[in-house]
Amino acid sequence: MTFCLDTTIILPDNDNEIKNAVILFHGYGGDGKDISLLTLNWKRFLKNTVFLCPNGHEKCEINPLGFQWFDLSKEDDEYILNKSLEAETRIKKFIKEVKSKYNLNNNQIILSGFSQGCMMSINIGMTSEEEFNCIVGFSGKIINKDNLQSRIKNKSKILLIHGDQDEIVSSNFLLEAKDFFERNKISIETNLINNCGHHIPIEASSLALNFIKKNL
Repeated sequence: MTFCLDTTIILPDNDNEIKNAVILFHGYGGDGKDISLLTLNWKRFLKNTVFLCPNGHEKCEINPLGFQWFDLSKEDDEYILNKSLEAETRIKKFIKEVKSKYNLNNNQIILSGFSQGCMMSINIGMTSEEEFNCIVGFSGKIINKDNLQSRIKNKSKILLIHGDQDEIVSSNFLLEAKDFFERNKISIETNLINNCGHHIPIEASSLALNFIKKNL
């Protein structure tokens, strides 16, 4: 089966049976190979997991060597929301393909992402008809709280991790997301990493891995 998104796929070692999947969404201007570096450590502990790292469906406006889930070249909230909704449609089709290929249900799938990929993980995760196993986000935010509020359909568990020195996506968005999900009675865990900018340090990767292991 060919997926609708060009995807870096990391299969379990030793032909281990696939019992679950982690889908990793890259940040603005990145690609699937970038975000797949997380799997170097994770796959040793998640032996029955296939990791899928799709490229965004659009070339990045600022970095043509990379990809984007939605355009950020215009500072227009409505435009950004509409472009993110277009990306949702593509990603939901991709997830449907993943479920079919590997014979998985939502409760066997973890959604995770960095920055713009985190934003998409939140929107996809909370607006799907069925809960996912969990959602793990790094250095992201809720794209539009009013829009998401009107579309929440499940209570997937969430872990959000952010650097306190993030110069791209303010760590204040972590607090806003925590408040939003608590108000909606959705299980949310957060971690603020000290002296950390806009990237995923080893500490954040380890926290995410432990959260995933706990939920699997």
